[in-house]
Amino acid sequence: MSEKDTISMQMVREALLQTCPEGDAALAVLTRAGIDPGQLQQADARVAANAYARLWRLLARRCNDEFFAMDPRGLPRGSLAFACRASMLQPTLGAALQSVLDFLALMLQDLQLALQQQDGLAEIILHEPRPQPRRAFMYFTFWMIVHGVGCWLAGRRIPILAIDLPCAEPPYCEDYRVMFSPSLQFERPRARMMIPADCLQWPVKRTMDDLQRFLAEAPGNILVRYRDPESLARRIRSDLLQAPPADWPDAESLARRLHVSASTLRRRLAEEGQTYQGLKDSARRELAMVWLADADHAMDEIAERLGFADASSFYKAFRKWFGCNPGHYRTLIQTRFVSH
Repeated sequence: MSEKDTISMQMVREALLQTCPEGDAALAVLTRAGIDPGQLQQADARVAANAYARLWRLLARRCNDEFFAMDPRGLPRGSLAFACRASMLQPTLGAALQSVLDFLALMLQDLQLALQQQDGLAEIILHEPRPQPRRAFMYFTFWMIVHGVGCWLAGRRIPILAIDLPCAEPPYCEDYRVMFSPSLQFERPRARMMIPADCLQWPVKRTMDDLQRFLAEAPGNILVRYRDPESLARRIRSDLLQAPPADWPDAESLARRLHVSASTLRRRLAEEGQTYQGLKDSARRELAMVWLADADHAMDEIAERLGFADASSFYKAFRKWFGCNPGHYRTLIQTRFVSH
């Protein structure tokens, strides 16, 4: 985890809310984590992700709960290790995720979990008996655990197509869009995460040595999707999303805009683990998901706006990206109720 990785101070406030209310104890635990308590009063403050990881461990130890005391039973210390140890014995990611969900459903009192598949998409669905939604922080912490463990089991990132949440959108949502997906839907009937179904067939090949390394670095290794908002790749991607794909510059033109050579641009992006083509592909996928979520945009219009020659080319690209056609994705993302 790079020292440049940062997260919103609002997430620190959320973590403290039920585990360590304001007072001397909160100040002490923040100081031990390497977080300046004075930043709590700064609306736009950000803290190092490794400091937040230390806070996570300190709060879990303080209240013996790896779920920040957000469930009546919670997750006693060692729960993450147990879930990993049990799920790594499964042959495929689908079976491993089911094992993780079964364990969490057994441990957590207020959450009922399901893994469902339909055509090329899979959904992890979170049912709640209570009528009122909880804090966004609770849902995202749950997804952070499930997705983080799943990525470790697979040895690569599981692409998230969309996340639905029953709560209102929090003011610090950009961090979550960076970590999970740009397609976050709020005030929906239930919480769910959508991923390509073919991911469930990925093999699980983890050893006890892998497990020990993962646990030694957790939860910091689950937070690595947080990146410096000022990184070059992030700035370029943000600029791409603000312009029609037809107006995106080629690499040479972009380098001139940034007053660097094309080779310097490639080198600096490579240092961040990125390429310009990869950033354009990522931005095009994000725009596709956003526009598909809006029923007012026709398929032909979306294809044209994304720079495809026709709808057929868009369909082929979308299936390559996500393993399903865009019409099916649109139907599921706009579905208001889960079929039983």
